[in-house]
Amino acid sequence: MTTTLPDAQTPTPTVAPIPYHRLARTDRHRWWRPILGTLLILAGLPVMLVGGFGAASAVVSILDGPEDFLAGGPEAELAVAMVSLGLLIPLTLIAAWWVQRRPAGTVSSVAGRLRWRWLAMCLLLAVPALGLNLGVLSLLPGDSPESNSVGWERLALGLAVVVLLVPLQAAGEEYLFRGWLIQAFGSWIRSPWPGIVVSAVLFGLAHGYGTIWGMTSLIFLGVVTAVVTIRTGGLEAAIALHVVNNVAAIGLAVITGTLEAQQTATDVHALTAVVDMSMVALYGGAVLWLARRRRVQNGSGDDAVRTDTVIDIAAIPLWLLGAYLAVVTVTPVMSPLPCCTA
Repeated sequence: MTTTLPDAQTPTPTVAPIPYHRLARTDRHRWWRPILGTLLILAGLPVMLVGGFGAASAVVSILDGPEDFLAGGPEAELAVAMVSLGLLIPLTLIAAWWVQRRPAGTVSSVAGRLRWRWLAMCLLLAVPALGLNLGVLSLLPGDSPESNSVGWERLALGLAVVVLLVPLQAAGEEYLFRGWLIQAFGSWIRSPWPGIVVSAVLFGLAHGYGTIWGMTSLIFLGVVTAVVTIRTGGLEAAIALHVVNNVAAIGLAVITGTLEAQQTATDVHALTAVVDMSMVALYGGAVLWLARRRRVQNGSGDDAVRTDTVIDIAAIPLWLLGAYLAVVTVTPVMSPLPCCTA
């Protein structure tokens, strides 16, 4: 008598989760696709601007509006600049979908979409971090910027532009630098660091050149937000910090009437740059801590990605660096307590 044994179960092979910076490395990847996609973004931006503002001019003309509506002062110039950078969002998504033949949402995160709940949490972390930054800066010595009175109409228009368009501008920069560029390098190279360094340097150069300290601060911001993006698997944390920072900075310029001042983000002194880097480091550390606690998805699939050891070593003590820099920066400029004076 023969006994038939049940067929042995063949174990299902497990697919390793893919980290954020490697999401462009699909079966359809070719070495030239990231280059062609970059050219599409750079060439598509002026084309979309010409078409968009041409359509806007036609609408204004039909409604008998002013022909020079785009030359309506600094608020109009601000709106044009914000819309221009906001167009980077659809351009990067189109480049990912059409040129790289992958889901466009993989530029946003490993979940294939922007994770709005996680974005809201990061915004809640960015607001007190920025408040601490402004509080420390107010203690530093230096000349306060001169304020100019503006009419209520211009003030309302400027604040409307800030609230409605500045978040698009900030997100557009993140989609290009922390999204497209990092994933482009990740499609060629397994290590995330070439993409982190190159995107951070280009991010700093894109803001013009003021002082070496200002450039260092922007590059540091680019590195930290890139590390946080890869470690949390998406652009949400970087977008949150960028939006809160730009809304506060540009909104303050609108309120004080200094929007026309010819100044770039790199026109800062050493102490200001150190305080800014401290805030960025504190925010980065807080985001990483919260992401670990909330078990935020950082790779495609259900399993977590074992990130580059170098990233973990560099990222975990960021809040320690920020706390140290904040202390050594503020202490020399604070007045001693009355009980401690001679």
